[in-house]
Amino acid sequence: MVSALAKRIWTNPIYQQAKRNWTWFWRLVARYMPKRLYARSLIIVIAPIVLLQSVIALVWMERQWQTVTQRLSESVVRDIAAIVDMVETYPKGDDYGSAIRIAQDRMGLKIDILPPDPLPPPGQKPFFSVLDDALSDQITTRIGRPFWLDTVGNSNMIEIRIKLDDKVLRVFARRSSAYPSNSHQFIVWMVGTSLVLLMIAIPFLRNQIRPILQLAAAAESFGKGRPPPENFRPRGAEEVRRAGLAFIQMRERIERQIEQRTAMLSGVSHDLRTILTRFRLQLALLGKEHAETLNQDVDDMQSMLEAYLAFARGEAAEDTGSFDLESFFEKLEEEAELRGRKIKTSIIGDPEVQVRPDAFSRLLGNIVGNAFRYAPKVDIKAVHSRDKLTVTVDDDGPGIPAEHREDVFRPFYRLDSARNQDSGGTGLGLSIARDIARSHGGDITLDTSPLGGLRAIIRVPA
Repeated sequence: MVSALAKRIWTNPIYQQAKRNWTWFWRLVARYMPKRLYARSLIIVIAPIVLLQSVIALVWMERQWQTVTQRLSESVVRDIAAIVDMVETYPKGDDYGSAIRIAQDRMGLKIDILPPDPLPPPGQKPFFSVLDDALSDQITTRIGRPFWLDTVGNSNMIEIRIKLDDKVLRVFARRSSAYPSNSHQFIVWMVGTSLVLLMIAIPFLRNQIRPILQLAAAAESFGKGRPPPENFRPRGAEEVRRAGLAFIQMRERIERQIEQRTAMLSGVSHDLRTILTRFRLQLALLGKEHAETLNQDVDDMQSMLEAYLAFARGEAAEDTGSFDLESFFEKLEEEAELRGRKIKTSIIGDPEVQVRPDAFSRLLGNIVGNAFRYAPKVDIKAVHSRDKLTVTVDDDGPGIPAEHREDVFRPFYRLDSARNQDSGGTGLGLSIARDIARSHGGDITLDTSPLGGLRAIIRVPA
């Protein structure tokens, strides 16, 4: 029974529409919310204070001001009602000196007796008309005569005119007698105290967020293959310190692993070179017929060994420096001329980029070298924006089928059916290139070129 009711509610169009509206609302909020941690933290701190103060001020103004104003207005109207009774009960012709004196000395009111002229037309009520409403209600209830009042303006006095039988009573009362004029002090104290607290809280909040930003900058630098900031050390709250220590330990483990791998491969290469040297000495003693074939095999082994060492050194430590794309492209143009290839280069943005120069030169050399090897025409376009470098290499060669474009990045993977077998290749060129790109925090992707061949897109932070 319960499941059937829940199912009907779930499938109800009104419920589904409300759910979609709720999801749209939070997506809208997420779109316009600040993206940085410091701004969001400020909102988390400031928003509750502003909301609490707004609710308190609204309730206080609605309840306290209205109650106090009503009581003060009631007291003033009672005094005016007493004067009205005194003027009407004890008339003395045109002499109302005793009433005027009693009103001024005992009640703090200034009164005048005016001729029975018509009352002025009603004026425009102020936007915040608590005083007008309270005085009007009290005069209507306690006096019950036609009246006119003026509370608009910055004057400390309010004017009230009451039409009697044969005269008009004009009363001037202090605004403070009918209205809590010092109520703004509550708002001033509340807002002032909040500002002082925010001025204290914001620097503390900034100090707590700064270690998180430094940790993010250190992780980003390590991901791009750059040295960490010089002043980086774990600081801040305990959780942030633990995250900083974990990052440092992780970086040290990765660096030790890279050093151990490089040292191991260097040792293996030394031993293999010794064996290859003995092979060459022994081949020199053989006949010329057998020596040529065996020498070719030794050269292939040497080439594969050097290529694999280059692949292993792809993540080796190298300081970040300036790399001039324009001068590198000039070298590529010279190489294209020697190989009899057509090349077109273009650079948008600053040609100077901050990368690891040797590694990045090897990356571009491998990509463009493959294009030279299999295509007669190559187009290279570099776009250097504010924080990213994109290099696009197009050729008109045979290309690579879409289903093999990820496989070619695997070490020693060859596409013999798609491209001619090259005795000098080892199948590590693209692997080395992607390894270098990812060590910079970027990547390499392959696509179909508008020229009909292969397009290689290199993206790295710069």
